[in-house]
Amino acid sequence: MRRLVLQWRHAWWKLVLLRILLYSSAATGQLALSSSNLNFGSVQIGSSKTVSVALTNTGKTNLTIAQATVTGTGFSFAGSTLPITLAPQQIAGLSVTFAPQGSGSASGSMSVATLNPIGNSGKQRSSNSRISLSGTGTSSQTAVPPGYLVVSPSSLDFGNAQLNSSQTKYATLTNSGGSSLTISQAAVTGAGFGVSGFTSPETLAPGQSLTLTLVFAPTVVGTASGTVTFASDASDANLIVALSGNGTSAGQLAVSPGSMSFSSTVVGTSQSQTGTLSATGSSVTISSGSSSSSEFGLGGMTLPLTIAAGQSVPFTVTFAPQTSGTASANISFASNASTPSTTEVVTGTATSTIQHSVDLSWNPSTSIVAGYNVYRGGSLGGPYTKINSSLYAAANYTDGTVQSGQTYFYVTTAMDSSGVESGYSNAVSAVIPMP
Repeated sequence: MRRLVLQWRHAWWKLVLLRILLYSSAATGQLALSSSNLNFGSVQIGSSKTVSVALTNTGKTNLTIAQATVTGTGFSFAGSTLPITLAPQQIAGLSVTFAPQGSGSASGSMSVATLNPIGNSGKQRSSNSRISLSGTGTSSQTAVPPGYLVVSPSSLDFGNAQLNSSQTKYATLTNSGGSSLTISQAAVTGAGFGVSGFTSPETLAPGQSLTLTLVFAPTVVGTASGTVTFASDASDANLIVALSGNGTSAGQLAVSPGSMSFSSTVVGTSQSQTGTLSATGSSVTISSGSSSSSEFGLGGMTLPLTIAAGQSVPFTVTFAPQTSGTASANISFASNASTPSTTEVVTGTATSTIQHSVDLSWNPSTSIVAGYNVYRGGSLGGPYTKINSSLYAAANYTDGTVQSGQTYFYVTTAMDSSGVESGYSNAVSAVIPMP
């Protein structure tokens, strides 16, 4: 009986140990290769070709690619710079160059060393993945090098990009081979990633390049990864570029004051007030601003405009009424903020233009006269300009051509029937109010 009990306990500890080992393995980073064999095809002696392989962390914790060791005559490591730490589901690209030293087949390998953290112990577990390398060296007399597609850079990190906005990067494809090649497809994987500037099919002659635009427009907050694969009839039929980025929360845009009111404004004149736009949380880019009424104008800022988080910029609203009465409008700002449109309500009251006039009168001449002339100037002592169109018989006159805010000086003369005109009378002044 005692031996049976001891054997059962021994099996139970084995079961516990097995569960701990399985749990530890599932909680670490896992490296997946897009290919375990890189075939460079035929490469002319004196030239070289570079092939990339995509490495993905399919585990649940960070994984560090510590070292890549390449063996084999003619083969050499071409990047990326190591070490690289990959978050779960993140992708990186490693490249190998084959520059044959002689004619015939060549083989080698690339060993990729990775490090995994062991729980919270501060220690790391190392492992190695092996990729086979093969290629054929040819002389210029025996073979024409095929088309070979290379891309620069081999991976793209878009960094942080806010929701409702996008980040742009560029990749250049070059045919470094000796024959023309045709790119038939650019397939993108990963949420938020896209490519533009590519129309299938694209043919590149030897040495010719094509630059494409790659866009990251996140729809959710957090780390994102993906790839763009270029399919062609080149010797490297599928060229992979690793993509990564991080979606961040959109900023908030606030307008102050929340509304503007313009007091009585005479038609034909204008009033201006200043407001403020402020960004919080993250930076905000204002792409456009508009007014729903031609009587209210928006100014004081040049768009597009980016406001850093915690910063503010001023703007100006001008009310220039065209008719009397009450007017209102919405001043709207379009941005990449969490609320794409921010609006301020503005109102104003317009009054009709006030027409001023100056009434003049004087003592009649004691002599017999045919009439009087009225002269006006902008300063005391003149010069004066006659403002009546014909000789005026009465000893009074109304000047209805004055302007608000001006000061005028008036003098009169008398004229007899023979056309002889007297000198100027004493001058009087008139100040025209505003408006």
